[in-house]
Order: sequence, then C-alpha cells, then structure tokens
Amino acid sequence: MTDSIYYIAKGLDITMRLYLITVLFSIPLGLLLALGELSKVSPVKKFVTFYTWIFRGTPLLLQLFFMYYGLPVMGITLPPLTAASITFIINYSAYLCEIFRGSIQGIDRGQYEAAKVLGMGYRQTMMRIILPQALRTALPPLSNEAIALIKDTSLVSVIGTAEILRNSRELVTRDFSITPFFICGIFYLILSTLILLVFKNLEKRMAISCQ
Repeated sequence: MTDSIYYIAKGLDITMRLYLITVLFSIPLGLLLALGELSKVSPVKKFVTFYTWIFRGTPLLLQLFFMYYGLPVMGITLPPLTAASITFIINYSAYLCEIFRGSIQGIDRGQYEAAKVLGMGYRQTMMRIILPQALRTALPPLSNEAIALIKDTSLVSVIGTAEILRNSRELVTRDFSITPFFICGIFYLILSTLILLVFKNLEKRMAISCQ
C-alpha cells in the first residue's frame, strides 16, 4: 500500500506543474481576451469571438490530440508537457475570457461615468475601478474552473505523461487491484478541497475589504 501511494504521488509533480502553468498564463490571457471582446475595434472583437467559439466548442481532449499528435504531421513536435500546457492555456483562457467579460459587463455603467467625471481615462478606469470589482464577482465561477482544471489534468495520461492517473492505471494493470484508483481519487479530492478552501478564503478577504 505504501509503495502504491508513493508511486502515485510521484505523478503529483506533473499534475501540479501543469496546473500552475495553466493558471499562471490562462488568467492574464483570459482577461486580455475579455478586454478584446469588449473592444470597439471590430477585427479584434471578431477574432476573440472566433477564438472562444473554437476552443469552447471543441473537446479539450481533441485539442490535446491535435497539439501532440497532429502538429508532428506538419513538422512541429512538442514534448508531452509542453503540448499539454499550451493546450490547457488556450482552452482555459477561452472559458476565462467569457467569465471576465460577463463580470466586467455586470459593473454598473454609473461607475464608468463617475470615473469620467473624475478625469480618469479608459486605462485608469479599468485598472482602478472596474477590474477590481469584476475580479471579485468572478471569483465563484473561477473557483469552479480551478476545480475543473485539477481534474482535467488527468487527460494528459493519454499522451503518455506520468501524472497521478496514469501511475494509478499502471499499478492496476500490474497488480490486478483497483485500490490504486481509490488512492488516486483521494488525491484528487484532497487537491480539489484545498483549491476550494483557497477560493473561499479569497472571497472572505475581498468581502471584508469592501466593507
């Protein structure tokens, strides 16, 4: 049992690296895309709309297959973790774009008018007034996406990446026991719970700061 836990836990390195890379890059990219979708520049708006349509409308697994197995056909070969990271960043930024867009649009128009009266430009208004409020209202859906992400990291097992699910499956095949799957499930539950607690703490802090 101890050996199985240790072997499965070795896959946490890949799982957490993929998770953190995706979070680090998809959040700012998603926010940038949201601002682009709200832009008055038609080509930018159309590009972002097309981008979100493609990557929200096709399965993440298909995108992962294309990135890892499809690109080599065109002469581009990526290491498994690199292919997975790019795929996850692109996919999740499309979802985060819609979350941020909805949060920004949910801010009362009076906030913009008040900022204009104070002599603030568009950039100052967004950075000092709109985005802080939008990020606060976006926290609950961001929490859902953060939990979904930790579970979606299991998809990289299909391209031979040794994360916790793949390691569990190897043990099941070797030992003819389903116990490793239960251990793997516990790992995911622990990670999901920790992420949920982090977001609840963030929501409480932001609620206090607004009082």
